[in-house]
Amino acid sequence: GSMTLLRVEDYKALPGEPCDYRHPYGRDRYQFADLYLPPGPGPYPVLVLIHGGCWRAEHGLEPLGQLARAVAEQGTAVWNIEYRRLGNGGGWPATFLDAGAALDHLRAVALRRNLDLSRVVTAGHSAGGHLALWLAGRHRLPVHSPLFMQKPLAVRGAISLAGIPDLALAIKEGICGTAAGELIGGRQPQHVRRLADASPRALTPLGVPHLHIHGEQDDIVPLGSVLRYATYALESGDRATLLALPDTGHFEVVDARTPAGEVFLRAVSGMLKTG
Repeated sequence: GSMTLLRVEDYKALPGEPCDYRHPYGRDRYQFADLYLPPGPGPYPVLVLIHGGCWRAEHGLEPLGQLARAVAEQGTAVWNIEYRRLGNGGGWPATFLDAGAALDHLRAVALRRNLDLSRVVTAGHSAGGHLALWLAGRHRLPVHSPLFMQKPLAVRGAISLAGIPDLALAIKEGICGTAAGELIGGRQPQHVRRLADASPRALTPLGVPHLHIHGEQDDIVPLGSVLRYATYALESGDRATLLALPDTGHFEVVDARTPAGEVFLRAVSGMLKTG
């Protein structure tokens, strides 16, 4: 068709909307989260937003600013997290521990910012979709896991936008090139043990509803990989839903101005019962 899909250059050019407050959750320069607050008094439910970019340092949270602001405008506070990535201190286990620490740090700001921590949902794009699902499932990690954290903040659900739910499959099929393998690191059999803690598929059933919004024309993360996972999650007893969107590639799902962006905004309201 004559459809022009957004490319990575378009994604990088998405407007970074300024946040209301930037909160560090650790000492590293990449350990911070940007908070976007709705108009009105609150208390506000919270969407934890996690950017993608194949877990690599060259991609930061800036392009998701416009999406964060759009969600906030409809009544949900947004916690747009930054985290260490491959090339700036991330990988195993830092990327995972950062995502967990960023989510748990909501407890430290909830009173000041009037956040309702009984209504928290994670959402992530691409590699961030992996982390959004992982955060929803990390309560299942064994105590001896290097990724285990005490009292992980519970979430109501997760939304994966063009996400990567199965790291073993990503490694096998070269989704994000070699990045998934680099993220896990280690040699056999250590590598296999790490996958069991790091891949949402290995933590499934996650025990909360999860929604996968995916473009039929996504040429970076194939729709089939998510269909396979969603089927497995359903068979495992999870409430998993896949929305496959026509005329949609890898980046439309995080542009608030597109039909796919609208689908996401409605999904957030639906999961948090706002709007």
